[in-house]
Amino acid sequence: MLRLYHDARYLFEGVCVEYVDRGAADDRSSARGRDIAELDRDYMVIESPQGRSYIPYHRITSIRYRGSLLWDRATGEHQLPE
Repeated sequence: MLRLYHDARYLFEGVCVEYVDRGAADDRSSARGRDIAELDRDYMVIESPQGRSYIPYHRITSIRYRGSLLWDRATGEHQLPE
């Protein structure tokens, strides 16, 4: 995710991160790059109309870029974005 955030070849708005969110439907939520306000050492900060949410990285279940799966916790699948 840091590569997508810092590398000028990628638009961070194209990122979609799915994560465990206790109490949400199916205990899962997702955030688009435009809603990720900050990438801290231990968590990402998501901005929403309800305020800021701090999501620890260990809750991330998958990362997509422009619809392509880059990383999936369950399968271990990973690939660099093109």
